[in-house]
Amino acid sequence: MAPRILLARHGQTEWSRSGKHTGRTDIPLLDEGRRGAELLGERLHRAPWDGLPDTEIRTSPLVRAAETCALAGFGDRATTWDALMEWDYGAYEGMTPAEIKAQRPGWLIWRDGVPEGETKAQLAARADEVVEWARSADRDVLVFAHGHILRTIGARWLGLDISFAARIRLDPTSLSILGWAYDAPAIERWNDTGHLA
Repeated sequence: MAPRILLARHGQTEWSRSGKHTGRTDIPLLDEGRRGAELLGERLHRAPWDGLPDTEIRTSPLVRAAETCALAGFGDRATTWDALMEWDYGAYEGMTPAEIKAQRPGWLIWRDGVPEGETKAQLAARADEVVEWARSADRDVLVFAHGHILRTIGARWLGLDISFAARIRLDPTSLSILGWAYDAPAIERWNDTGHLA
C-alpha cells in the first residue's frame, strides 16, 4: 500500500480563537483545545484506525502541538521534529489579518509572505522535507502540527505551489489525510472535525 500522511492540527488556543498569527510563540491549549485533543485521540483509537499501531508519529516541538499529541494518546510514540514547526511570521507574529491589512491593504500571506520572518520558499522547503519523509517507506505517518505548515504540506503533497494552501483551510483539532488516487497524490480527507460534534 502506498504510504499516506495523516495530519492533525493542534487544539484551540487563545490566539487561534482570536485569529492571531501564532508562529513560534509557545501558546498553551485552552481547556476546549485539550478536550478536542482527547476526542481526536478517542477517534483514532477506534476502528478503522485502531490506534494506528504501524504508523510512525512525529510532532512539532511547540507545546500546543506536542500537548495535542500527548492528550490524543500518542505522546509516548512521537518524535519531535522542527520541520513541523509553524511558519515563522516575523514582524507579523501575534497580529490578526485585519491588523496586518490596516498597515498593508490587500495583503495575503500566501502571496505576499511576511517581513522579518520565514520566506515562502523556506516554508515550502520544510514542507517538501516532510512529504519526502512521509513517502520514504511502506507505512502511514501521523503528524501533529499547525495550520499553515499543514496546509503547505497539503499543497506540496499534490505538487502544487504553496499559494494553493489559501484554498484549503484547517480548523483546530481537525484530521486530514493525504493519500493517492489512480497512482497520483490526492486529498483523501480534509479538515474533518466530526469527532468534535
